Amino acid sequence: MTDTPETYSAAAEVSFVRKRRTRWERIWLALKKAPVSAWFGMVVVGIYVIVAVFAPLIAPYGEAEIFPVPNAPWGAEHVFGTDQIGRDVFSRLIYGARNTMGIALATTVLSFLIGGSLGLIAAINRGWLDQLISRGVDVLMAIPSLIFALMLLSIFGSSVPSLIMIIAVLDSTRVFRLTRAVAVNVAVMDYVEAARLRGEGLGWVMRREILPNIMPPMVAEFGLRFSFVFLTIAALSFLGVGIQPPTADWGSMVRENASLIQFAQYDLKAGLTPLLPAGAIALLTVAVNFIVDWFLHKTSGLRDEH
Repeated sequence: MTDTPETYSAAAEVSFVRKRRTRWERIWLALKKAPVSAWFGMVVVGIYVIVAVFAPLIAPYGEAEIFPVPNAPWGAEHVFGTDQIGRDVFSRLIYGARNTMGIALATTVLSFLIGGSLGLIAAINRGWLDQLISRGVDVLMAIPSLIFALMLLSIFGSSVPSLIMIIAVLDSTRVFRLTRAVAVNVAVMDYVEAARLRGEGLGWVMRREILPNIMPPMVAEFGLRFSFVFLTIAALSFLGVGIQPPTADWGSMVRENASLIQFAQYDLKAGLTPLLPAGAIALLTVAVNFIVDWFLHKTSGLRDEH
């Protein structure tokens, strides 16, 4: 019996489905073996993502909608009361998830595009270009990031594009150092040398030979960088130079409601109001770090002892 092209096509499709099913089975088995802390982190991050994506549907009021009674107490109409100008705190917490997390994610992605690309180029080149980039990164890392960001934001303004670009450039220095450190060991491998001798371009070598072999530490670093960028944006907003009103942001919400803490002895709920966005920041940071710790343990080749 002669195999027809249709037979080969069907066999290839079955093989693809089996491979895909095996891949998903491996992922599910890895998730089943994940510790409680990792599951806690994934659940928390999942809830935050859902809240950020569907913020307009979940929030009972508008992001900047103002009500007649400022600093209203917690109640049925306003779950967490209102702020000093009458905006619903619960609604701004929900919109703050979208704004703070969205800007932090965009900043982290941009920092990895900049720092990761330069780190791979420096690791492959290992010549004057490597020295030039490395010394420039050393100069930027010698300046305290928060102070440098404050200075640049005061010069270029506190718009969202400026905030993303400035923090991404400053944070890309850390990404560059890690990328170069892990890529240098891969760039000297025989298969990389063979690809370069075949005449493959720099981009092809970076994308097909080096990057797949350094993905585990880079993915873990992405989670950590996201946490640091998230905290940096919140700190800048708390200082008044980050995300500007009326855009809701957890850092600025802490600053705007900080004066309510002194009334905690008279109204405990009012005193807890500025702690709500602070707690949201802390919870997301802890959750991301739980996931990163598990991922690092999983990809390091270590095994739990029973």
